[in-house]
Amino acid sequence: MSEIAAILNFYSEQSPMSDPREWGELYADLPSDIAGLVQVVQGLMVHGHWVKRYDLELTEDRYQEVQLRRVTQRLARIQELGTDSLTIPRPLEQRVVGNCRDFSLLLCSMLRHQGIPARARCGFATYFLPNHYEDHWVCEYWHGGKHDWIMVDPQLDSLQCSVLQTDFDPLEIPKGYFIPGGEAWLMCRNNQADPDSFGIFDMHGLWFVLGNMVRDVASLNKMELLPWDTWGIISGSEPPSEDDLSFLDGLAELTLDSLHNFVKLKSIYETEPRIRVPNVITSYLADGPTQVTLGIQP
Repeated sequence: MSEIAAILNFYSEQSPMSDPREWGELYADLPSDIAGLVQVVQGLMVHGHWVKRYDLELTEDRYQEVQLRRVTQRLARIQELGTDSLTIPRPLEQRVVGNCRDFSLLLCSMLRHQGIPARARCGFATYFLPNHYEDHWVCEYWHGGKHDWIMVDPQLDSLQCSVLQTDFDPLEIPKGYFIPGGEAWLMCRNNQADPDSFGIFDMHGLWFVLGNMVRDVASLNKMELLPWDTWGIISGSEPPSEDDLSFLDGLAELTLDSLHNFVKLKSIYETEPRIRVPNVITSYLADGPTQVTLGIQP
């Protein structure tokens, strides 16, 4: 097996977060085309920040569904809300609440189940607000015919595209519309962009870009955590040292061609405690930081 084939095989297998486990049988009648899969994902989930746009009223406890870290937990909740086939779009009130990371990871899970190499990417989108890089996740899948990764935003349904007045196909996002974390880091470090233009709500700056870069590196290593999960160098305990900054610059460079730099990226991730996801992380919930045990091999 060639090196590229081995890498693609790695991304065609489930991760601890994407694995449907006992719910995998629900995937049996999924469509095989990307448009059909995205439609299925959108029929199962509603984004918590867009609820009002859909004229949907939810109780406060429903918003806690965004804390479902694993696909197996999300599928279990989907079944609690309604037992129809996943291919039948649910009424809005029966859709599980999630965010961009959850839409991306669920699509990733479905693609991997069909043997298609896929990965969730953490970074920033340019299409939500003008002159702003919005905290966001998308999904990439390997297109055999094009021998390249195709970037998909499974969150963007017809309503969101209309509101945002998108000028691109969410099933094949053009280069420059989504900026992965490592590229965003280098843009800021090389004075090509203002770090304060990266973030969400009142959270922005280089520290925020750092968090998304490390989450993207973790995701490239198939550890796709929640946007508010922290560990290691993004734990917030201390600002990066000069040595840290040099290390992060080199790491970001590797992510620019993550396929051909995969072996090096994976080796650094597995041996570097500053970025490797440990078994116990800190998750910043509404009521403050909380220690979470992931149940993974350290």
